[in-house]
Amino acid sequence: MSKRSIYSPEEKFQIISEVMDKRRSVNSVAKKHSLSWTTINNWIRKYNDDGIEGLKEATTWNQYDSGQKQEAVLAVINEEMSLYRATTFFQISSTSVLRRWVSRYTNGETLKSTSKGSVPKTMKKGRKTTYQERIEIAQHTIANELNYAQAIEKYDVSYQQVYSWVKKYQQHGEEALKDNRGRNKSSEFLTEEERLKLRVKELEARNKHLEMENDFAKKLQEIQRRNRSSRS
Repeated sequence: MSKRSIYSPEEKFQIISEVMDKRRSVNSVAKKHSLSWTTINNWIRKYNDDGIEGLKEATTWNQYDSGQKQEAVLAVINEEMSLYRATTFFQISSTSVLRRWVSRYTNGETLKSTSKGSVPKTMKKGRKTTYQERIEIAQHTIANELNYAQAIEKYDVSYQQVYSWVKKYQQHGEEALKDNRGRNKSSEFLTEEERLKLRVKELEARNKHLEMENDFAKKLQEIQRRNRSSRS
């Protein structure tokens, strides 16, 4: 069974308690549990805002209007707030969400309002998938910090499908993604070679995500440098 990458609210609380009780630093706790420091900080913020309820995994997308998005983005670009501080101040679900807005804004895209619980119309319907596909989609989504929107677009599946597969994979491993409804058991079996290929894809997704984060940081620094130069 694959190691879980997501935790229950109670488990999240136990993890962040190590930081809140000042027993360990954010970085050491993140390393211990193979998590990013932004994930730890996001959990702490959500716990401080809403208690244990804030640590429950959301099943819908949050609502943000275009003005709120732009204010948060400009606060980061103009160095009025850090990415984490802006995420907290503007009540955004995670730093990865704000990071995507900044990337879109700096690439000239318009930041449109999003409706709570909405899913793009073209992606509401799911499709039939193989056992191997479900594992790959779950691993890819986890490797990209639960970027459901990216998984929906990349694999042409629905939000409900991705959410369900990720949840099952996180709680019970790849065995939970088998579909035994009238199927031949042999069709829900992976060879060692197929497992290795999935593992390679998972690592590639994680590396690509880290590269994108590094590129984002460099691009943001360059934009901020130009802004400082124009103001001086």
